Amino acid sequence: MKALLSQRRFGPLFFTQALGAANDNLFKNALMLLLTFGGSQLLPWQDSSLTVNIAAGLFILPFLLFSATAGSLADSMDKARLIRYIKLWEILIMAGAVLALWAGQYLLLLGVLFLMGSQSAFFGPVKYAILPQLLKPSELVAGNAWVEMGTFVAILLGTIAGGLVVGMEAALRWLSVGLLVLAVAGYLAARLIPAAPASPKAPPFQFKPWQQSREMFRIGRQNRTLFLSLMAISWFWFLGAGYLTQFANYARLNLGGDNTVVTALLVAFSVGVAIGSMLCERLSGGQVELGLVPIGSVGLTLFGLDLAFASPTEVAPQLMGLGAYLAEPYGWRVLIDLTLIGVFGGLFIVPLYALLQSRADEDQRARVIAANNVMNALFMVASALFGILFLSVMELSIDQYFGVLAIMNAAVALYVYFQLPEFVLRLCIWLLSHSFYRVKSQGLAQIPKEGPALLVCNHVSFVDALLLAGSCRRPVRFVMDKSIYQLPVLNWLFKVAKTIPICSQKQDPGTYQRAFERIDAELAAGEVVCIFPEGKLTRDGNINSFRPGVEKILEQRPVPVVPMALKGLWGSFFSHQGKGAFKPGRGRFWSKIAIVAGPPLDGAHTDAAELEAQVRDLRGEQM
Repeated sequence: MKALLSQRRFGPLFFTQALGAANDNLFKNALMLLLTFGGSQLLPWQDSSLTVNIAAGLFILPFLLFSATAGSLADSMDKARLIRYIKLWEILIMAGAVLALWAGQYLLLLGVLFLMGSQSAFFGPVKYAILPQLLKPSELVAGNAWVEMGTFVAILLGTIAGGLVVGMEAALRWLSVGLLVLAVAGYLAARLIPAAPASPKAPPFQFKPWQQSREMFRIGRQNRTLFLSLMAISWFWFLGAGYLTQFANYARLNLGGDNTVVTALLVAFSVGVAIGSMLCERLSGGQVELGLVPIGSVGLTLFGLDLAFASPTEVAPQLMGLGAYLAEPYGWRVLIDLTLIGVFGGLFIVPLYALLQSRADEDQRARVIAANNVMNALFMVASALFGILFLSVMELSIDQYFGVLAIMNAAVALYVYFQLPEFVLRLCIWLLSHSFYRVKSQGLAQIPKEGPALLVCNHVSFVDALLLAGSCRRPVRFVMDKSIYQLPVLNWLFKVAKTIPICSQKQDPGTYQRAFERIDAELAAGEVVCIFPEGKLTRDGNINSFRPGVEKILEQRPVPVVPMALKGLWGSFFSHQGKGAFKPGRGRFWSKIAIVAGPPLDGAHTDAAELEAQVRDLRGEQM
């Protein structure tokens, strides 16, 4: 993973976005402090709270106004060249900010903040849309993990630096130098990003904001999985904004801490997200693992609820510094809760971003990301309104509000998983392959990346289909014995996975015929179908003779056939041994197993005997 950061196809992009995020937050936080402590006297109004809210709105507004245009522009041109233009724009904006700072033109600085928000709105879609062009599919999760980690660490460092600089003598001088140095360094890093040409299918760019906005949301909604993923990502930003905006008042009113405690809370949350992002790459095994998303949402709920009960009932009248705060019984508990909220937030958000990039069409990818940015901005505005409703109108305390957020997170998660059960299915697969088994794969890249294909595999255990589904990057339609398919509870998961039930023609001619019709329909639609031609689990560990059903499939639809073999499953917990299954003391937990795929065969010239020989050869078994 570290090697990825040192390579030109990713390293320059990482540092470009990290430097930009640091610069944004250096300027925003410094400006907020300058406006709060005296700058408002130079504005047409005197209310510092109003000033802060106006500033926050000016930064978010461009995401609503320009994201559609930004997505369309990013889809229509070389993304590396566009990034360089955007970073040049940042240098000009920072130069304007320096002039406004020295002239004491705080109203102009608010205009600069709007321009910075505009620059970020144009950078967001291209930043994520370029990743699938620069990285291999197996590196996409790692790339997103680095981007999320770098973004939150840069936000943290920029925010802290903004506070430190404002407190220095010659603050304007150091702030000016910092803004310009970060902008120039970001541009120099951007010049090293490799070319990323537009897709030939992408339409030419036209400046039609209203039409582009409608098109952007049409694209975002046309794929239900992508749309619900957009909603889930936006909910994370709703939740994150709900926590981050309350840290200052939470530290002062509920914890009795000063500004050093506020910084500690911010550090805990940001470091947690960075750790979670890195942990996500480790747990996902180099693929887009949606099973981690439910784990992330459960952690967000549990530790959000614990945070709601962590603060003391009474606080001292005098604010404590960080040392005195950590000496309190609740001090470390709050920091640990926030860190773990960040960790599970990282597990939640990284797979969702990788999902958007991997499943969106190449010529529409930036516009999907742009739709995500608009929804994120809307959800953050909604988060502010919810905060006003619960804290000001309903007069809840901040810790009670955190409890409401945790309960809302559970409700939203249940809704998303009910609407998109694929997340729950992937969770079951992930838990299986990381608890009972240690799974290694070989040759799976030989499964065609697109178009129909028939996978043919030996049958060793009751969980063969789940293990194969967890290893294959493409969705797989499994042909399954009807008696297994109809098992209570599991039947719901099998339907979600679009499993095809089958039985012998003698047992139920209708089911038998419908199964082959479904198989042919799935292959005709360009899907991957997997069949276990033995027709039953092995009872001695050896491969049984292949039945002619596979030949019937290929006669009707001669698609590429990929022979596959499962190795190491015999004797494991879900396999038969001797005359029975699940014999006490005979199952082995955490077994080492291997999934091996051979070169695709021409379905028009392949029969059951040849496939059986191929699978035996992959498994190392003699005929």
